Amino acid sequence: MSVKAKRLYSITVDIAAPQERIWEVMSDVEHWHTWTPSVRKIRRLDRGPFTLDSKVLIYQPKLPPALWKATAFEEGRSFTWISRGPGIRVTAHHTIEPITGGSRVMLSVQYEGILAGMVSRLTASINDRYLGYEAEGLKKKCEEKHS
Repeated sequence: MSVKAKRLYSITVDIAAPQERIWEVMSDVEHWHTWTPSVRKIRRLDRGPFTLDSKVLIYQPKLPPALWKATAFEEGRSFTWISRGPGIRVTAHHTIEPITGGSRVMLSVQYEGILAGMVSRLTASINDRYLGYEAEGLKKKCEEKHS
């Protein structure tokens, strides 16, 4: 019996906050460790605002450090970054869209390449758990009242 590896992981969360607030938190990548346990540290490898071609080194529990580069960027709405390794490319999408009463955030991670099946099988529970942490942490952080 053959089991097909899950290669795309995604989660959607509705947040009672405006798109601008979510973008402010989501694009401040160096502070993700303050609102999600899925990130220990993110180190920017460039200066200035986070934008297209920005590079970061992400340290996550149970995973080796990974270099990510922003490859698509729509200010205030979405960004995509990619990490590469031998035989694998991992693409993560972060998208915000306005809805009545707030915003909807979609987060996903996709594996491609000759090792995608094996790596996605080995990291399946981590991927689901970490996306859940990120969605939950982003919601909580963005819905906090600032006085």
